[in-house]
Amino acid sequence: MYNGKSIGVVIPAYNEQGFVGDVIESVPDFVDRVYVIDDGSTDNTWAEIQEAVETSRTLPLKRVTDGGSNADRVVAIQHAVNRGVGGAIKTGYLRARDDNVDIVTVLGGDGQMDPDLLTLVIDPIADGDAAYVKTNRLLRPAHRKSMPKFRYVGNVVLTYLTRIASGYWGIGDPQSGYTAISHEALDTVDIENMYEFYGYCNDLLVRLNVYGLRVVDVPMPAIYGDEVSHIRYSTYIPNVSKMLFRNFLWRLNAKYLQNGLYSVVGCYTLAVVVGLIALLATLVGGVGISRLSTAVGGLVAVATLLLLAMASDKRANAHLNGARFPIEDSGVDAVTGRSQSN
Repeated sequence: MYNGKSIGVVIPAYNEQGFVGDVIESVPDFVDRVYVIDDGSTDNTWAEIQEAVETSRTLPLKRVTDGGSNADRVVAIQHAVNRGVGGAIKTGYLRARDDNVDIVTVLGGDGQMDPDLLTLVIDPIADGDAAYVKTNRLLRPAHRKSMPKFRYVGNVVLTYLTRIASGYWGIGDPQSGYTAISHEALDTVDIENMYEFYGYCNDLLVRLNVYGLRVVDVPMPAIYGDEVSHIRYSTYIPNVSKMLFRNFLWRLNAKYLQNGLYSVVGCYTLAVVVGLIALLATLVGGVGISRLSTAVGGLVAVATLLLLAMASDKRANAHLNGARFPIEDSGVDAVTGRSQSN
């Protein structure tokens, strides 16, 4: 328990032999349930998970929650086939929801996420300030330094694409998987149909926005070690781009059109129409200066309409997102993100 709330941790693991056992062992004592999902691994991940579960059963009971024991605390689940990190997290979310856990967090099976910082993502939900909390490695320059440049550039691009798609204009680093979500949010946003691959976090943000749920970012350092990324960018980029575009259209319909609110959708639609007209006029129009003037005028009109649409969307959703900066007052070093008492 933490501040009167039951806490669950979901640990997705795919070929994380040598990492996942240490992650399970590192989960703080205040966590009531640990859901470890082996997502169809082809190495010894499942055996390592089972060994960690058996070890947890032999440990002295450190706390008692609803009459449970250490044997009940760690729940190991194996997927017969690989479903993607989103699929693994979905399995954990659904099990935690069925167990009526108040706040559910995610710790990657690769050991990138420091469990000592778990309370930073839990606090805004426990305090009633958010339904979903995510870490943001882009909030502070000191935290971004250890992020490889190609990841940083890609992350910034995905940040802006996700802001447009989700309506959360105040968030950043949408790919950060260190998160916490409330039981109420899990019960509301149709988790069963959440995207199952690496874009699951972007998909979830769109769902949260449609249901008017508040999202809060907390600063977090980027931590990289010996783990191996399973992302294949040749499929990741087109698949996530298509998913974001599809979700963007769904959000505009569900949030605005179905509620009789047309200004945002109208501006986006006019931008597309004006852009097509300008393109057609440029292709079939005159030559030289005349064609250039048509093209420039069309671009200016499209850009103006897009900016108007985004500004209206940002205003409509301003109350649904924000950021907390708890590190300075939490006994955690602002640069490393580690406990200053260590």
